[in-house]
Amino acid sequence: MTTHRPLSRSAWSEVPPRQVDEFAHRVLAESDELAHAILREIRQDFPHLRLVEDETGEPLALVGIRRAIEGFVQHLAAGTQNPRVPPAMFQQFGRGEVRVGRSLDSLQAVYRLGVRLSWRRFADIGQQVGIAAPAMYELAESGFEYLDGLVEQSVRGYAEAAARRAGERLRLQKQLIDLLLTEHHADPAAVLGERAARVGWELPETVCVGLLVRPAREAVAPAVGEEILLDMDAEQPRIVVPEPDTPGRLDLVERAAAGWSGALGPVVPLARAAVSLRWAATAVRLVEGGALPAGRVLNCTDHTQELLLLPSLELIDAAAARRLAPLDAMSPAQADRTAATLLAWIETTGGAPEVAQRLDVHPQTARARLRQVRELWGDALDDPDRRFEMLLLLRARRLRRGTE
Repeated sequence: MTTHRPLSRSAWSEVPPRQVDEFAHRVLAESDELAHAILREIRQDFPHLRLVEDETGEPLALVGIRRAIEGFVQHLAAGTQNPRVPPAMFQQFGRGEVRVGRSLDSLQAVYRLGVRLSWRRFADIGQQVGIAAPAMYELAESGFEYLDGLVEQSVRGYAEAAARRAGERLRLQKQLIDLLLTEHHADPAAVLGERAARVGWELPETVCVGLLVRPAREAVAPAVGEEILLDMDAEQPRIVVPEPDTPGRLDLVERAAAGWSGALGPVVPLARAAVSLRWAATAVRLVEGGALPAGRVLNCTDHTQELLLLPSLELIDAAAARRLAPLDAMSPAQADRTAATLLAWIETTGGAPEVAQRLDVHPQTARARLRQVRELWGDALDDPDRRFEMLLLLRARRLRRGTE
């Protein structure tokens, strides 16, 4: 709260009441004329200033200037130590800046100009009624503290309006995300256009959808910018990134979400956003289960192998029991060596030298292991479909061992 310097027990307090009354009378008598003159100057210096009228057609800015002048002088005439700002009017001005999408900078500049112009006229009238210079200096100081009060009230109105607007936008944004992630086969522009326009979101051709895992209950939302939709009300916040292939956009998301865990689904056409979300949800389950790294927002397309293989472990286990059965009779260490040899042979489609290089063993060791593999699996190694199936099973086994 702004505190005003008391005018009592000072040079101003020594001004005879007759002079104070005369000063106040003259200022109030010409307050309307002074308000019009100040508004003309303001409009000249700020030609793009948008003037809003009250119900009588009078500019609210003119009403505000007049009330500010009259309120200041009336309090002085009544002997009030701290001239008070009329709050409602100037809070309304602050709210108006939110409505037109401006910051408070221009409004504060207008206030400073108005106070400066007012002070010029106050100084003339003070001199005419014989008020001593030290008293007028204190009056000027009080006037600029009064300016602080005008700004304070406008900031309060601005903050309240901005909070309401932000809350409304978040509500509309959540509704848009809900609709976007609903499976539909209609033209997405027809389905989403109206709600997107209300949020100020330009419909993209492509999106990727992500899920976030809160690092803490009170974690601050990632500052991703208004072009990226964010629903923080969900237990796992949802994020929609438009045109993800735009250079630097996914880097922006990664920086903004530093310290968060989560995943972004693959890039898909707008109408297929729900598909991207499903892959993101699959990745997040793997993150929570320890199969994928936590502490950052992953891109699903960087973990395709894990996403294809690890969610299907029941099926993988059932198939492995048939196709990789020889491993079950071995010790864990022997089974690992044999599985690695079989996988290296399938991946390289080469002989002992290539397998030896892949496994970092001597070629003679690789030949011995390959003979064992041939004895265990026989003709199945010559069947392309069986080899591909074993490739998937062995890679799933390797991925799983890496998370244990």
